[in-house]
Amino acid sequence: MVRVNGIKMHVAEKGQGPIVLLLHGFPDLWYSWRHQIIGLSAHGYRAVAPDLRGYGDTDSPPSQSRYTAFHIFGDLIALIETLGQDQVFVVGHDWGALIAWYLCLFRPDKVKAVVNLSVVFWPRNPERKPLPSLRAALGDDYYICRFQEPGEAEAEFASVTTAEVIKIFLTIRDPSPLMMPKGKMRDLASKEITLPSWLSEEDIKYYANKFIKTGFTGALNYYRNLDPNWELSAAWTGAQVKVPAKFIIGDLDLNYHTSGAKDYIHKGGFKKYVPFLQEIVVMEGVAHFINQERADDITMHIYDFIQKF
Repeated sequence: MVRVNGIKMHVAEKGQGPIVLLLHGFPDLWYSWRHQIIGLSAHGYRAVAPDLRGYGDTDSPPSQSRYTAFHIFGDLIALIETLGQDQVFVVGHDWGALIAWYLCLFRPDKVKAVVNLSVVFWPRNPERKPLPSLRAALGDDYYICRFQEPGEAEAEFASVTTAEVIKIFLTIRDPSPLMMPKGKMRDLASKEITLPSWLSEEDIKYYANKFIKTGFTGALNYYRNLDPNWELSAAWTGAQVKVPAKFIIGDLDLNYHTSGAKDYIHKGGFKKYVPFLQEIVVMEGVAHFINQERADDITMHIYDFIQKF
């Protein structure tokens, strides 16, 4: 446990050497990096994986307004300083990738290189606020829109067991937009879910026990700050991410099938805004939770890139 930015943060770490900061997404924990922590430490790195604000054993401030990207990013800058480092390698997945892009954008001096999974850097569009745009394109049942009303998604999740919620999300393999019609969580949970080889009942139990303790509100508050993040980052409209970068995504990831994403990734848009983007890897037959589904491959992809610096 460390004190950072006014909160207590839980960190899992292993190894000696240059620090690799591993940032998880939703509905994840430091635990999603369990394989990479072991693998990277064996390759001579100090792997550091925090539970982000609102997750696991890290504090969950009660106010929704304290979950902007700037709060999370502030926690991480304080963590880097607590670790006694001027610079670290950063690896992010899902929301962790989004936060990692912000970290690179706002404080590139703190990042040696970044490897991000599943979520690209999208430039801020000054003409389009995120949530109204998502609602117009995908409707109120789109999961990010469904997450917006405080208490609504929490009530949906409470209609089934926490373990069932975790199973539903971690086993998604349909790359089409994720829809969560109101009142349908019980229907989703009633379908028999066979766990893939990379996910055990013990893993589910670990996740569930932590979310039973914290609830989901802290995690959902990240989504509830999409528009505030957009407003607060106005000064960085048009700014580039100028940190050496590698990007990895599965071809079954719903983010890869977002409207316009493939063209943006492969036809120069991504490289325009991340000019030091050195590698793009699309892994075949892999869905969203790529760092767990293809754990050893992801560890080697991270190692092969960061050992150059």
